[in-house]
Amino acid sequence: MTLERMMPLRGAHIFCLILSLAFIPSDYAAGQIKSVTDPGVRGGPAGAGGPLPGLTADETAFFLDGQARFAEVEVVQNGANTGVGPRFNSNQCFSCHSQPSMGGTSPAKNPLPEVAVLDGAKNSVAWFIIPNGPIREARFKKSNGNADGEVHDLFVITGRADAPGCNITQFDFLPAGNPLTGQGGNPNIIFRIPTPVFGAGLIEAIPDSAILANMQANASAKARLGIHGHANAHLSGNVNLSANDGTITRFGWKAQNKSLLMFAGEAYNVEMGISNQLFPQERDETPGCVFTSTPNDTLNFTTAPVTSGNSSGISNPAVISDIEAFANFMRMLAPPTPAPPTESSEKGRDLFGKVGCVHCHTPSFTTGTMIASGSSTSPSVALSHQTANLYSDLLVHHMGEGLADGITQGGAGPDEFRTAPLWGVGQRIFFLHDGRTSNLVDAIRAHKSRDSEANKVIEHFNKLNVQEQQEIIDFLRSL
Repeated sequence: MTLERMMPLRGAHIFCLILSLAFIPSDYAAGQIKSVTDPGVRGGPAGAGGPLPGLTADETAFFLDGQARFAEVEVVQNGANTGVGPRFNSNQCFSCHSQPSMGGTSPAKNPLPEVAVLDGAKNSVAWFIIPNGPIREARFKKSNGNADGEVHDLFVITGRADAPGCNITQFDFLPAGNPLTGQGGNPNIIFRIPTPVFGAGLIEAIPDSAILANMQANASAKARLGIHGHANAHLSGNVNLSANDGTITRFGWKAQNKSLLMFAGEAYNVEMGISNQLFPQERDETPGCVFTSTPNDTLNFTTAPVTSGNSSGISNPAVISDIEAFANFMRMLAPPTPAPPTESSEKGRDLFGKVGCVHCHTPSFTTGTMIASGSSTSPSVALSHQTANLYSDLLVHHMGEGLADGITQGGAGPDEFRTAPLWGVGQRIFFLHDGRTSNLVDAIRAHKSRDSEANKVIEHFNKLNVQEQQEIIDFLRSL
């Protein structure tokens, strides 16, 4: 896939986008709107999926290499990209991160039913995976009577042409509940949908000190609203601290991962069953079902280096491992481009602040000094001292019993989640950690339940008149 195909479209498409955003029902225009509605996924070009502006030639080479590997389809053995299984959720990064373009989240058409039977596999498709529903991973609250919390993969390689002799069975996800919302059914299972990775390098480049300063800012206003910003504290303190070095973690639904390399390594092993140098053991070591040496993904030291006569100044990215390439792609992936502002979305932006949403969904941070690609030794202009309009404080908060998933990761407890970054929300289809709704209004109201830190903010939202609530929705769909 070429870079040009990944870049946002311009010209007539932008004009169509402006027209679609400008259109509002006549009763709303006349001030007669009766109920707040989510207009749905914003039309027009994706405005995402391309590289950060200002990358050097070297950085661009590593970005394009990572982008290509992000789209590769993996197999069990005897292919260009091997190591899938024995248990897995999908066979390609892009399959889970494709809305509205590469690096995003669940697409409108779920690819997993096709993955389930690929290459002769005879997997049954779990009740919570349907063609028009979100991609979901499943975690068990308990296993054999003990606390679990780990991902239990949907599929096995049994029956595949590239896995002869393997005979393991899928996990049992029954009884079934509502397949679209994922609600009901087996009470021991919770779900997570893919998080978009647009602008992830900017998030990685935010200094710990900036996150701490923001956490301490507006303390009295936050206290009045019941917002206290407790997050995934592996060590003592009240921010997401890595158990390894004590610095602030920031990736994943519970801010459980420290870096994009950790994020990539975990996903490769957990979602595709491909072991790597961060996670070198197979998650299922059943004899007869491990077909390639572990770790499956390593550095490629046998790759011929760029010759000394090459004057391009570009290093050879082929030597690095897949997880490093994935991390490079995510690190240099541009944030989503918001839609042109309208009168309604600008009013909504002001109201978003007035009701208190900004105390968790912090509009922006400034990045520190950061190196980008795998061969650079100097700070990246594209990543360093940039404004990241992410709309998140990168802390985790108590979201109450209505959203609690019963899973503890590090110090993030059963009802705690990282404040989801909102950039790009205008083109997302599914919302909340489990994808239970496609309606942004419902997602907002789901923030209110017993013991949620968002209760008073949602009360403020509910007290707005219908037109003001609509303006907040229009603002969010413009991001």
